[in-house]
Formats: sequence, structure tokens, C-alpha cells
Amino acid sequence: MKKYEAMLIFVPDMEDEKRNNLLNRFKEIIESDGTISNVDEWGSRKLAYEINDYTDGYYVVLNFESTPKVVDEINRIAKISDGIMRHMIIKEDE
Repeated sequence: MKKYEAMLIFVPDMEDEKRNNLLNRFKEIIESDGTISNVDEWGSRKLAYEINDYTDGYYVVLNFESTPKVVDEINRIAKISDGIMRHMIIKEDE
């Protein structure tokens, strides 16, 4: 298993309950075949540029260890979720 870091930017006007449900869905995907070492909720921050008429976003950083198959599934879910404006997953150096 490899170490990864994922940054998710949620739409800022999303209800807390919906955001937490979506975040828990990502956590469940990771924990199905890996482990989460850190969840860092940065909260609402100003975006570097406007995305879909939004100037703010709710940032969450996940550090986890998993297989590439899980990373593909996270990418797939993030792309089809309306609550995610942007996401990025990088492999951390050993």
C-alpha cells in the first residue's frame, strides 16, 4: 500500500450534514481497503480564482494509506458529486 494525500474542496453553501455525509462516504471508501492517518478540515477559505460563480470553498485534507484501486474510486466519486468543486490526490514520497 502507498501513502496518499487528498484535498477536497466542497461548495461553501452546502449544509453541514450533507458535507459530513459526503466526507464519510469518502472515508468509508478509503477504509474498505486502507487506513486514514489524518483528517484536517481547514474550513471555508477564499479560492485563488472563481469556480462556478463561487469565490470561497470548504477545504478538507485527507492523509491515507491505500491501494491505487481506492484512489481511482475516490476520483470517480469526486467527479460525479455535485458537492465537490475540485479535488486532487497525490502520492506522498516514501
